[in-house]
Parts: sequence; C-alpha cells; structure tokens
Amino acid sequence: MPRDLPVGNGRLLLAFDRTYTLRDVYYPRVGQENHTQGRLNRFGIWCDGEFAWLSDEGWERKLRYEDGTLVTDVRLRHPRLGLTLVCHDAVALEHDLWIRQVEVLDERGTDRCVRLFLHFDGYLWGYADGETAYYEPAARALVHYKGKRYFWFSGWAGEQPGYHFFACGNKAFRGHEGAWRDAEDGELSGNPIAQGSVDSIGGLELAVPAHGSATATFWMAAGLRFADVSRIHQVVLQQGPEQLLTRVRRYWRSWVQPDPPRLETLPPALQRLYRQSLLILRTQIDDGGAIVAANDSDILHFGRDTYSYVWPRDGALIANALLEAGYPELARRFLLFMGELVTHYGFFLHKYNPDGSAGSSWHPWAGPNGELQFPIQEDSTALVLVTLWLYYRKTRDLELLRSLYSPVVVPCARFLASYRDPVTGLPAPSYDLWEERRGIHAFTVASVVAGLRAAAELARIFGDDPFAETWRRAADDIRRAAEQFLYRPELGRFVRMLTVEPNGEIHPDPTLDASLGGLFLFDVFPARDPRMTATMRAVEERLWVKTPIGGVARYEDDYYYQMSRDIERIPGNPWFICTLWLADWYIARANSPSELGRGLELLEWTARHALPSGVLAEQVHPETGEPLSVSPLSWSHGTYIHTVLRYLEREQRLTAAGWPAFLAP
Repeated sequence: MPRDLPVGNGRLLLAFDRTYTLRDVYYPRVGQENHTQGRLNRFGIWCDGEFAWLSDEGWERKLRYEDGTLVTDVRLRHPRLGLTLVCHDAVALEHDLWIRQVEVLDERGTDRCVRLFLHFDGYLWGYADGETAYYEPAARALVHYKGKRYFWFSGWAGEQPGYHFFACGNKAFRGHEGAWRDAEDGELSGNPIAQGSVDSIGGLELAVPAHGSATATFWMAAGLRFADVSRIHQVVLQQGPEQLLTRVRRYWRSWVQPDPPRLETLPPALQRLYRQSLLILRTQIDDGGAIVAANDSDILHFGRDTYSYVWPRDGALIANALLEAGYPELARRFLLFMGELVTHYGFFLHKYNPDGSAGSSWHPWAGPNGELQFPIQEDSTALVLVTLWLYYRKTRDLELLRSLYSPVVVPCARFLASYRDPVTGLPAPSYDLWEERRGIHAFTVASVVAGLRAAAELARIFGDDPFAETWRRAADDIRRAAEQFLYRPELGRFVRMLTVEPNGEIHPDPTLDASLGGLFLFDVFPARDPRMTATMRAVEERLWVKTPIGGVARYEDDYYYQMSRDIERIPGNPWFICTLWLADWYIARANSPSELGRGLELLEWTARHALPSGVLAEQVHPETGEPLSVSPLSWSHGTYIHTVLRYLEREQRLTAAGWPAFLAP
C-alpha cells in the first residue's frame, strides 16, 4: 500500500497509507530504525455506541497537503456515523515532534459525545521484544521506551492537557491482539504498564454541538532519553499546538519559494506537483546527507528488504535536480556523506544505510570461477563526480571541493579511466542501473564519459593538468568506442548492453531499454543525432504501454511486478522516470517552442498519475494506474523536478532566440 502522506523534519519521518493510518515511524535518521515496522497504528472514533477505525470500510477520504506545505489536509467523512473529520498533521521543525489536530463536525443536527483514540504499535529498534509502555500520571501521557529510544504520547481536548482514557497492553503473545481492541466499546481499561511485546492507546473526549464542531490535538515526541521527550512535551504546553503548526506551515511555504522563472506559465497541476515534489523529496532526505530511495515498508512483503537505502546513483541524480532547483545545501550534505564512503579501489558500493554503513547487496565479489569481481554499478561512482562538478559550477564552493578532491575525485577518476574492457575500450562489465544483469551497459558507458569529463574539469582547478589530460582522453576514447560498438547499423540504433566473451567475441543485446536515453542525457550524443533519434523513436514505439494508462516501460518484457504477459501491448509497467526521460529527449531536441509540445504532454501524464497528495510511485499498474512497488520514490520526484526545469529553460532559450510560442516548427 502506498504511503500517501509522508511528513518529517530530516530526523523524524512518519508515513501514512491511503486509509490515513500511520504505518512507518523512522527516528533518529530518515530511513533507519522503523519503530513500527509497517504495522497498523490505528486511529479510531466512538460515537453513539458505534466505533470505527480509520482503516475500516465506510469512510470517504480525501488525502492531501495544504498547498505548499508539509502539513496534511485530510477530510474524512463517515455517512453512517454522521461525522466529518478535518485533520492536520505535521512534524515540528526544531523538535522531534508529531502533532495531529482533529476537528470533528456533526452532520446529524444533534449534540454528540465523541471519543477519539490514538494507538501506537511499538517495534522500537525494529523488533517487538524488550519494550516497555507505561502511563505517566503527572502529565497524563503514555511513554514507550527501549534502550535509548523514547516515544511520548499525549493530547489535549477541553481545559486541561493529557489523555482522558488510556491502556497499555501486550500483543503477539498468547493470543493477545493488543490494547487497541480495548477501545472498540468506547472505553479503556486503564492498565498502567506493559513490558515485552507491547502497544498502547490513549483517548480524548469531545462535546460536539449540533451542526457544530470541536477540536482535539494529539502529539508524539521522540527522543534518546526520557528528559528529551519530557522537555518537548513542555514545549507543546508552553507554545501551544496551534502555534507550532503555524510555524511549520510558514516555514515550508518559505522553503519552497521562490518558484523558478516561468513556472507560472505551466498548467496549474504541473506547478502544484513541482512544489509538492520538492517538499515530498525533502521528507526522504536525512539531515546527515543521506538521500534515501524510499521509505515505504510494504515492499518487505514483496522483496524481503526495503528501499530505505542510499543508492549513490539515485542520490547523485536527485542532488543534481536539487541543485538546479536552488537547494545547494542539500546537495552539499549529500556530497559530504558520499565523501566518507569511497573504497580503497576507488569506487562506491551498491548501496548504503542512512548512517553510511554498507547496505545489503546481491552483487557477488566472486566471478564464475571464484575470481575477484567488483560488485558495482559503475554509473554510481561516475555520477557522484558529475554531481560534484555541477555543484562547484553552481556554487563556486572551493572549500568543499578542496576537501573532496583528493579523497574522492582522484581515486574515483583513476578507477573509471583504468577499469576498461581490453577488447572494446569501453568500461569493463558491471551491473546495470536496474541491478539485474552484468555487462557493458549503454547507460553506464554514458555516465562514465560524463564522470571522467567532470573529473578532468575539477583536476584543472587544482593544476593537475596531467590528470586532466588523462581523464579527458579516456572520456573521448570511451565515447568513440561507444560509437563503434554500441551503435549497430544492422538495427539502425544503439543497443543497451554488450557481452564480451573471453575469446573477444562481442554479443550485443538488442532489447529496447528506456535507459538508452542516458546517451543523450549525459551529452555523449546530441539529442538530434539521427542515431539517437532512431533509438528514442524505437523506445517510444516499443516501450509505450498500449493501454488507456500509457507511459513508458523500463524495457521489453520487464518482469519486476509484471502485471501482464501480453508483451506486445504491455512490455512492462509504466515507470515515471522512464516516461520523463522520453520527455527530456523531446525537450532537448526541440528547435521551437511548439516542438516542446510532446514534452509537455509527458509532464502532464506524470501529474495525472500522481496520487492526490502529489506522491509519485516507482511505477503504476498498466491497466488501472494504481501505484506499484514503493511510493513515494525519491528518484521519481527528483526526475520530475529536473524535467520541469529543463522544459522551462528550453522554452525560455527558444523564445529569447526569437521564436514566438504560437509558431509551428
């Protein structure tokens, strides 16, 4: 189930699913230590002897954010109960604090007694045992703790802060389901403590007048010590939840401004998605610099692992988009994060945890005969160098460059220049960007050319002319080899991969793959090069999903989350990044504003298939358009930001050159 509404502050991240149920709580790093492990953390309501959890059927839901903020704007209507809830969630800025404000509106025209219940299903440190939940009577709060992890829950309705009802319970033990069951009659047992595998629930009572409303507020503080969460609780009491929510609203509206030039010329839906993409992307970035791929824990049910890792490639491309959008500090933090991770070989590993430790991997260190084989996606190493060069061009931050040149640029560029296939002169085999096959990949080749060009420019700044010349020459040689070996005259286009046998025999893989767009994205070949044009035309023709949903698949017969074996009609599921790469190609090759039309259409396709909150998944169902795999995916949002900026830049450049927008090409 997608995470429709993530909210966070770079340390504390919460994610709500499509039923507005809290599923993931990450702390103290974004993407590391999920203290709920994707379980249902329920929110319920009792009125007139009837009870409903928000995850139940019977609710009419509208899940969005307040415009230009990371404050949720959720409307929930329950016709049978005759009640509407208007809810606002936010994570505070300076404090690791989640606030939920709930306004309850009566639709029956009678005075109502309403009780609201907030449940927490704790898996502190990522597992259930050894946790304690207890009632703190002085503050009328519930506290969960295990080691150096504390979570404090309380609320406010009426004159005095604190819960009106509470219960601590056991779960997953001798048939116990948890304290949440205790709420379904509108009452709570008042059990003051539980240890082991535990949960808790607290309640507030409201008097809702006929055709009127009443408001309750819940909050959760996170900390490493009891003193931390107790202090945050006092902040809530002193400043008031409403003031804290107002601070969050104003901060994010300021953060997401100003708009890039000419953004107002785009359709309103594209403008909104651009701003919301920046905000949603920020929730997936740890303050320590880690740009996390996704934090939707439901992927565990499919892949036995999460996406809560830093892939250097994804992070580098996202950092580039953030640079272009005017957020250099986030790119700087990412580069400093990556600067600590270069191996002694001169490359980056497959992926990393948000604290910089090595992430899980399925890439082996041993080849078929037990020989050393680098378990890498070489594009990841190359693209970090590209990001560093773009960062310097944008900021002229020589201090950062000085700190990263020797430990990052030199060893990585040396590796890229030397790790070559002796037969073709192309980069030696590594895993592709889809992490599925080992070989010489067009996308990797293109990124290595770009990485070596970037390294050469950086070397000249430091007077390392021999390095600069070596790396520039290597980039030129690899480009020529790409022209010679990756372009196949018999097909009239480029191929995605080569395999070279020990005897020197070369086998091209003719499978059409959207990542062939990397050849123009990284400026190896111009977008209007006839060979590039033939390749991208073939990508669009063959990989476009021929259903009412549309969009571009990754490659022919893509098996990942495969929804149909009708390959001619549905070569794979539509991916946002692949569809946006096609838009990038149309934008890059446009010679007049009117030629940008197809690029705009593909941007509009993206907006149509976003969730109402603005969240972009990794891929969507080819028949229904429902999100598939993880959601939100940081790479999807980063690519959308990049493509919008490329569109606006190209349109402005063409218009400035004298092309009226209404003229045909």
